[in-house]
Amino acid sequence: MLAVSLFAVVTSPVTLLLAAVAGLVIPGQGSRPVRVTVLVIGYLAAEGVALFALAGLWVAAGFGRRVREPKHERRHYVCVQTMLRWIFWMVNHVLHVRVRVEGPVPEAYRDRPLIVFSRHAGPGDSFLLVHALMDWYDREPRIVLKDTLQWDPAIDIVLNRLPTRFIRSGAPGRATVDEAGRPDAETQIGELARRLDHNDALVLFPEGGNFTARRRARAIARLRRRGLMAEAAKAEAMRHVLPPRPGGVLSVLENAPEADVVWVAHTGTDHLLTVADVWGALPTNLDVRMRWWQVPAGSVPEGRDERIAWLFEWWREIDDWITVNRVAEGQREVA
Repeated sequence: MLAVSLFAVVTSPVTLLLAAVAGLVIPGQGSRPVRVTVLVIGYLAAEGVALFALAGLWVAAGFGRRVREPKHERRHYVCVQTMLRWIFWMVNHVLHVRVRVEGPVPEAYRDRPLIVFSRHAGPGDSFLLVHALMDWYDREPRIVLKDTLQWDPAIDIVLNRLPTRFIRSGAPGRATVDEAGRPDAETQIGELARRLDHNDALVLFPEGGNFTARRRARAIARLRRRGLMAEAAKAEAMRHVLPPRPGGVLSVLENAPEADVVWVAHTGTDHLLTVADVWGALPTNLDVRMRWWQVPAGSVPEGRDERIAWLFEWWREIDDWITVNRVAEGQREVA
Protein backbone atom coordinates (compact mmCIF):
# COMPACT_ATOMS: atom_id res chain seq x y z
CA MET A 1 0.00 0.00 0.00
CA LEU A 2 3.08 2.26 -0.15
CA ALA A 3 2.09 3.89 -3.44
CA VAL A 4 -1.41 4.63 -2.18
CA SER A 5 -0.02 6.09 1.04
CA LEU A 6 2.27 8.32 -1.03
CA PHE A 7 -0.81 9.61 -2.86
CA ALA A 8 -2.13 11.05 0.41
CA VAL A 9 1.29 12.35 1.49
CA VAL A 10 2.10 14.13 -1.77
CA THR A 11 -1.35 15.68 -2.19
CA SER A 12 -1.43 17.03 1.37
CA PRO A 13 0.55 20.24 0.60
CA VAL A 14 -1.59 20.80 -2.50
CA THR A 15 -4.69 20.21 -0.39
CA LEU A 16 -3.64 22.84 2.14
CA LEU A 17 -2.77 25.36 -0.59
CA LEU A 18 -6.06 24.89 -2.40
CA ALA A 19 -7.96 25.01 0.88
CA ALA A 20 -6.44 28.42 1.54
CA VAL A 21 -7.33 29.67 -1.95
CA ALA A 22 -10.81 28.18 -1.73
CA GLY A 23 -11.28 29.81 1.64
CA LEU A 24 -10.65 33.19 0.04
CA VAL A 25 -12.96 32.52 -2.90
CA ILE A 26 -15.92 30.80 -1.32
CA PRO A 27 -17.17 33.40 1.23
CA GLY A 28 -18.00 35.91 -1.49
CA GLN A 29 -19.00 35.61 -5.08
CA GLY A 30 -15.42 35.16 -6.17
CA SER A 31 -14.22 35.22 -9.75
CA ARG A 32 -14.87 32.51 -12.27
CA PRO A 33 -11.23 32.33 -13.44
CA VAL A 34 -9.97 31.79 -9.90
CA ARG A 35 -12.44 29.00 -9.20
CA VAL A 36 -11.72 27.28 -12.50
CA THR A 37 -7.98 27.62 -11.91
CA VAL A 38 -8.30 26.01 -8.48
CA LEU A 39 -10.29 23.11 -9.92
CA VAL A 40 -7.92 22.58 -12.83
CA ILE A 41 -4.80 22.68 -10.65
CA GLY A 42 -6.41 20.39 -8.10
CA TYR A 43 -7.45 17.84 -10.73
CA LEU A 44 -4.07 17.90 -12.45
CA ALA A 45 -2.38 17.41 -9.08
CA ALA A 46 -4.58 14.38 -8.38
CA GLU A 47 -3.94 13.05 -11.88
CA GLY A 48 -0.18 13.39 -11.57
CA VAL A 49 0.02 11.78 -8.15
CA ALA A 50 -2.34 9.00 -9.26
CA LEU A 51 -0.05 8.17 -12.19
CA PHE A 52 2.90 8.07 -9.79
CA ALA A 53 0.97 5.77 -7.42
CA LEU A 54 -0.13 3.53 -10.28
CA ALA A 55 3.48 3.13 -11.37
CA GLY A 56 4.34 1.96 -7.86
CA LEU A 57 1.42 -0.46 -7.82
CA TRP A 58 2.51 -1.86 -11.17
CA VAL A 59 5.99 -2.56 -9.83
CA ALA A 60 4.55 -4.08 -6.64
CA ALA A 61 2.43 -6.42 -8.78
CA GLY A 62 5.51 -7.98 -10.33
CA PHE A 63 5.72 -5.40 -13.10
CA GLY A 64 2.09 -6.06 -13.95
CA ARG A 65 2.21 -9.87 -13.94
CA ARG A 66 0.04 -10.23 -10.81
CA VAL A 67 -2.11 -7.11 -11.22
CA ARG A 68 -5.32 -9.19 -11.49
CA GLU A 69 -4.76 -10.96 -8.17
CA PRO A 70 -7.30 -9.94 -5.46
CA LYS A 71 -4.65 -8.31 -3.24
CA HIS A 72 -3.35 -6.06 -6.01
CA GLU A 73 -6.81 -5.39 -7.37
CA ARG A 74 -7.86 -4.16 -3.95
CA ARG A 75 -4.89 -1.77 -3.82
CA HIS A 76 -6.00 -0.26 -7.13
CA TYR A 77 -9.52 0.21 -5.78
CA VAL A 78 -8.06 2.05 -2.77
CA CYS A 79 -6.13 4.29 -5.16
CA VAL A 80 -9.36 5.13 -7.05
CA GLN A 81 -11.19 5.74 -3.78
CA THR A 82 -8.47 8.09 -2.52
CA MET A 83 -8.44 10.08 -5.76
CA LEU A 84 -12.24 10.44 -5.78
CA ARG A 85 -12.26 11.57 -2.14
CA TRP A 86 -9.76 14.28 -3.02
CA ILE A 87 -11.72 15.42 -6.09
CA PHE A 88 -15.03 15.62 -4.23
CA TRP A 89 -13.48 17.41 -1.26
CA MET A 90 -12.15 20.01 -3.70
CA VAL A 91 -15.43 20.33 -5.66
CA ASN A 92 -17.47 20.64 -2.47
CA HIS A 93 -15.27 23.42 -1.10
CA VAL A 94 -14.80 25.40 -4.29
CA LEU A 95 -18.29 25.09 -5.77
CA HIS A 96 -20.41 24.49 -2.66
CA VAL A 97 -21.89 21.21 -3.89
CA ARG A 98 -24.05 19.37 -1.37
CA VAL A 99 -25.23 15.80 -1.93
CA ARG A 100 -28.28 14.35 -0.21
CA VAL A 101 -29.08 10.64 -0.57
CA GLU A 102 -32.46 9.00 0.05
CA GLY A 103 -33.11 5.29 0.19
CA PRO A 104 -31.95 2.19 2.07
CA VAL A 105 -29.14 2.65 4.58
CA PRO A 106 -25.74 1.10 3.74
CA GLU A 107 -26.41 -1.88 6.03
CA ALA A 108 -29.26 -2.94 3.73
CA TYR A 109 -26.72 -3.78 1.02
CA ARG A 110 -24.28 -5.76 3.15
CA ASP A 111 -22.79 -9.05 1.89
CA ARG A 112 -24.74 -9.34 -1.35
CA PRO A 113 -23.76 -8.56 -4.95
CA LEU A 114 -25.42 -5.56 -6.55
CA ILE A 115 -26.40 -4.46 -10.04
CA VAL A 116 -26.71 -0.67 -10.21
CA PHE A 117 -28.74 0.92 -13.01
CA SER A 118 -28.41 4.71 -12.91
CA ARG A 119 -29.77 7.71 -14.73
CA HIS A 120 -27.10 9.64 -16.68
CA ALA A 121 -27.30 13.45 -16.74
CA GLY A 122 -25.04 16.35 -15.86
CA PRO A 123 -21.26 16.63 -15.44
CA GLY A 124 -19.54 14.18 -13.13
CA ASP A 125 -22.58 12.05 -12.22
CA SER A 126 -20.72 8.82 -13.00
CA PHE A 127 -17.85 9.93 -10.74
CA LEU A 128 -20.33 10.79 -8.00
CA LEU A 129 -22.02 7.39 -8.26
CA VAL A 130 -18.73 5.50 -8.11
CA HIS A 131 -17.57 7.67 -5.20
CA ALA A 132 -20.80 6.90 -3.34
CA LEU A 133 -20.51 3.16 -3.94
CA MET A 134 -16.91 3.02 -2.79
CA ASP A 135 -16.88 5.53 0.05
CA TRP A 136 -20.38 5.17 1.54
CA TYR A 137 -21.30 1.59 0.65
CA ASP A 138 -17.84 -0.06 0.72
CA ARG A 139 -18.20 -1.55 -2.77
CA GLU A 140 -15.76 -2.56 -5.48
CA PRO A 141 -17.51 -1.34 -8.63
CA ARG A 142 -17.35 -2.99 -12.04
CA ILE A 143 -18.18 -0.22 -14.48
CA VAL A 144 -19.41 -0.01 -18.06
CA LEU A 145 -18.07 3.23 -19.59
CA LYS A 146 -17.70 4.96 -22.92
CA ASP A 147 -14.31 4.44 -24.51
CA THR A 148 -13.81 8.21 -24.83
CA LEU A 149 -12.98 8.33 -21.10
CA GLN A 150 -9.74 6.53 -21.93
CA TRP A 151 -8.37 9.87 -23.10
CA ASP A 152 -7.75 10.55 -19.39
CA PRO A 153 -4.42 8.80 -18.65
CA ALA A 154 -5.14 7.86 -15.01
CA ILE A 155 -8.63 6.56 -15.82
CA ASP A 156 -7.27 4.59 -18.77
CA ILE A 157 -4.52 2.93 -16.74
CA VAL A 158 -6.33 2.13 -13.51
CA LEU A 159 -9.62 0.94 -15.02
CA ASN A 160 -7.86 -1.31 -17.51
CA ARG A 161 -6.35 -3.06 -14.48
CA LEU A 162 -9.78 -3.48 -12.86
CA PRO A 163 -12.99 -5.25 -13.98
CA THR A 164 -14.25 -2.64 -16.44
CA ARG A 165 -15.62 -2.53 -19.98
CA PHE A 166 -14.99 0.45 -22.24
CA ILE A 167 -17.73 0.44 -24.89
CA ARG A 168 -17.52 2.31 -28.18
CA SER A 169 -19.94 5.25 -28.39
CA GLY A 170 -23.21 4.01 -29.86
CA ALA A 171 -22.24 0.36 -29.39
CA PRO A 172 -24.75 -0.80 -26.69
CA GLY A 173 -27.57 -2.69 -28.28
CA ARG A 174 -25.61 -3.64 -31.42
CA ALA A 175 -24.90 -7.31 -32.00
CA THR A 176 -21.61 -6.80 -33.88
CA VAL A 177 -17.96 -7.68 -33.58
CA ASP A 178 -15.61 -4.70 -33.68
CA GLU A 179 -12.57 -4.23 -35.92
CA ALA A 180 -10.31 -5.99 -33.39
CA GLY A 181 -12.56 -9.04 -33.33
CA ARG A 182 -13.78 -8.40 -29.78
CA PRO A 183 -17.25 -9.56 -28.73
CA ASP A 184 -20.20 -7.22 -29.18
CA ALA A 185 -21.09 -4.77 -26.41
CA GLU A 186 -23.85 -6.88 -24.86
CA THR A 187 -21.56 -9.92 -24.63
CA GLN A 188 -18.81 -7.84 -23.02
CA ILE A 189 -21.27 -6.42 -20.50
CA GLY A 190 -22.58 -9.90 -19.70
CA GLU A 191 -19.04 -11.21 -19.14
CA LEU A 192 -18.39 -8.37 -16.70
CA ALA A 193 -21.51 -9.31 -14.70
CA ARG A 194 -20.46 -12.91 -14.07
CA ARG A 195 -19.24 -14.12 -10.69
CA LEU A 196 -20.05 -11.00 -8.69
CA ASP A 197 -19.04 -11.49 -5.06
CA HIS A 198 -20.44 -10.09 -1.81
CA ASN A 199 -18.89 -6.61 -2.14
CA ASP A 200 -19.07 -6.13 -5.92
CA ALA A 201 -21.41 -3.68 -7.65
CA LEU A 202 -21.81 -3.69 -11.42
CA VAL A 203 -22.62 -0.18 -12.69
CA LEU A 204 -24.50 0.41 -15.95
CA PHE A 205 -26.12 3.54 -17.40
CA PRO A 206 -28.99 2.14 -19.51
CA GLU A 207 -29.50 5.41 -21.42
CA GLY A 208 -26.07 5.11 -23.01
CA GLY A 209 -25.32 8.83 -22.69
CA ASN A 210 -26.16 12.10 -20.96
CA PHE A 211 -29.70 13.41 -21.34
CA THR A 212 -30.46 16.28 -23.71
CA ALA A 213 -33.74 17.20 -25.38
CA ARG A 214 -32.30 16.52 -28.83
CA ARG A 215 -31.00 13.08 -27.85
CA ARG A 216 -34.39 12.26 -26.38
CA ALA A 217 -36.12 13.19 -29.65
CA ARG A 218 -33.64 11.14 -31.68
CA ALA A 219 -34.04 8.12 -29.39
CA ILE A 220 -37.83 8.21 -29.67
CA ALA A 221 -37.60 8.50 -33.45
CA ARG A 222 -35.22 5.53 -33.51
CA LEU A 223 -37.73 3.40 -31.57
CA ARG A 224 -40.42 4.29 -34.07
CA ARG A 225 -38.20 3.38 -37.04
CA ARG A 226 -37.64 -0.04 -35.47
CA GLY A 227 -41.39 -0.55 -35.07
CA LEU A 228 -41.28 -0.39 -31.25
CA MET A 229 -44.36 1.79 -30.95
CA ALA A 230 -45.21 0.80 -27.37
CA GLU A 231 -41.71 1.67 -26.15
CA ALA A 232 -41.79 4.94 -28.14
CA ALA A 233 -45.07 5.91 -26.47
CA LYS A 234 -43.60 5.15 -23.04
CA ALA A 235 -40.50 7.21 -23.87
CA GLU A 236 -42.61 10.18 -24.94
CA ALA A 237 -44.33 10.13 -21.55
CA MET A 238 -40.95 10.54 -19.80
CA ARG A 239 -39.66 14.14 -19.93
CA HIS A 240 -36.35 14.04 -18.04
CA VAL A 241 -34.72 10.77 -19.14
CA LEU A 242 -33.72 9.07 -22.36
CA PRO A 243 -35.47 5.79 -23.19
CA PRO A 244 -33.38 2.98 -21.70
CA ARG A 245 -31.58 0.53 -23.98
CA PRO A 246 -32.61 -2.99 -22.91
CA GLY A 247 -29.72 -4.95 -24.44
CA GLY A 248 -27.10 -4.37 -21.77
CA VAL A 249 -29.66 -4.57 -18.95
CA LEU A 250 -30.94 -7.95 -20.15
CA SER A 251 -27.39 -9.27 -20.49
CA VAL A 252 -26.51 -8.20 -16.94
CA LEU A 253 -29.66 -9.73 -15.43
CA GLU A 254 -29.07 -12.97 -17.32
CA ASN A 255 -25.48 -13.32 -16.12
CA ALA A 256 -25.95 -12.20 -12.49
CA PRO A 257 -29.25 -13.76 -11.33
CA GLU A 258 -28.05 -13.80 -7.71
CA ALA A 259 -27.59 -10.02 -7.47
CA ASP A 260 -30.00 -7.46 -6.02
CA VAL A 261 -30.88 -4.59 -8.35
CA VAL A 262 -30.41 -0.97 -7.30
CA TRP A 263 -32.04 1.85 -9.29
CA VAL A 264 -30.52 5.32 -8.92
CA ALA A 265 -32.08 8.68 -9.78
CA HIS A 266 -30.45 12.06 -9.24
CA THR A 267 -31.07 15.71 -9.96
CA GLY A 268 -29.25 18.98 -9.42
CA THR A 269 -26.85 19.15 -12.34
CA ASP A 270 -29.42 18.51 -15.09
CA HIS A 271 -29.05 22.00 -16.53
CA LEU A 272 -25.24 21.85 -16.81
CA LEU A 273 -24.99 20.20 -20.20
CA THR A 274 -22.26 22.22 -21.93
CA VAL A 275 -19.05 24.01 -20.96
CA ALA A 276 -20.94 27.28 -21.44
CA ASP A 277 -23.61 26.11 -18.97
CA VAL A 278 -20.98 25.28 -16.34
CA TRP A 279 -19.19 28.60 -16.89
CA GLY A 280 -22.46 30.52 -16.66
CA ALA A 281 -23.35 28.79 -13.39
CA LEU A 282 -20.16 29.95 -11.64
CA PRO A 283 -19.97 30.77 -8.81
CA THR A 284 -22.31 27.91 -8.14
CA ASN A 285 -24.21 26.55 -5.17
CA LEU A 286 -25.55 23.13 -6.11
CA ASP A 287 -27.87 20.91 -4.13
CA VAL A 288 -27.62 17.42 -5.64
CA ARG A 289 -30.24 14.88 -4.62
CA MET A 290 -29.96 11.13 -5.16
CA ARG A 291 -32.61 8.45 -4.67
CA TRP A 292 -31.76 4.75 -4.41
CA TRP A 293 -34.25 1.87 -4.64
CA GLN A 294 -33.30 -1.74 -3.89
CA VAL A 295 -35.04 -4.73 -5.48
CA PRO A 296 -34.16 -8.22 -4.15
CA ALA A 297 -32.87 -10.68 -6.72
CA GLY A 298 -35.91 -12.90 -6.18
CA SER A 299 -38.24 -10.08 -7.26
CA VAL A 300 -36.66 -9.59 -10.69
CA PRO A 301 -39.15 -10.83 -13.32
CA GLU A 302 -38.35 -13.72 -15.65
CA GLY A 303 -38.54 -13.56 -19.41
CA ARG A 304 -37.22 -11.04 -21.92
CA ASP A 305 -40.48 -9.17 -22.56
CA GLU A 306 -41.32 -9.01 -18.87
CA ARG A 307 -37.89 -7.62 -18.03
CA ILE A 308 -38.08 -4.97 -20.76
CA ALA A 309 -41.49 -3.86 -19.46
CA TRP A 310 -40.06 -3.85 -15.91
CA LEU A 311 -37.13 -1.69 -17.05
CA PHE A 312 -39.45 0.89 -18.62
CA GLU A 313 -41.66 0.88 -15.49
CA TRP A 314 -38.67 1.70 -13.30
CA TRP A 315 -37.46 4.33 -15.74
CA ARG A 316 -40.88 5.96 -15.51
CA GLU A 317 -40.54 5.85 -11.70
CA ILE A 318 -37.17 7.61 -12.00
CA ASP A 319 -38.66 10.23 -14.33
CA ASP A 320 -41.55 10.85 -11.92
CA TRP A 321 -39.11 11.29 -9.02
CA ILE A 322 -37.05 13.80 -11.03
CA THR A 323 -40.21 15.74 -11.91
CA VAL A 324 -41.04 16.13 -8.23
CA ASN A 325 -37.52 16.72 -6.93
CA ARG A 326 -35.86 18.75 -9.64
CA VAL A 327 -33.94 21.40 -7.78
CA ALA A 328 -33.84 24.38 -10.12
CA GLU A 329 -37.12 25.54 -11.59
CA GLY A 330 -37.05 26.59 -15.22
CA GLN A 331 -33.88 24.69 -16.07
CA ARG A 332 -33.51 24.97 -19.79
CA GLU A 333 -33.15 21.96 -22.07
CA VAL A 334 -30.46 22.28 -24.72
CA ALA A 335 -29.08 19.99 -27.37
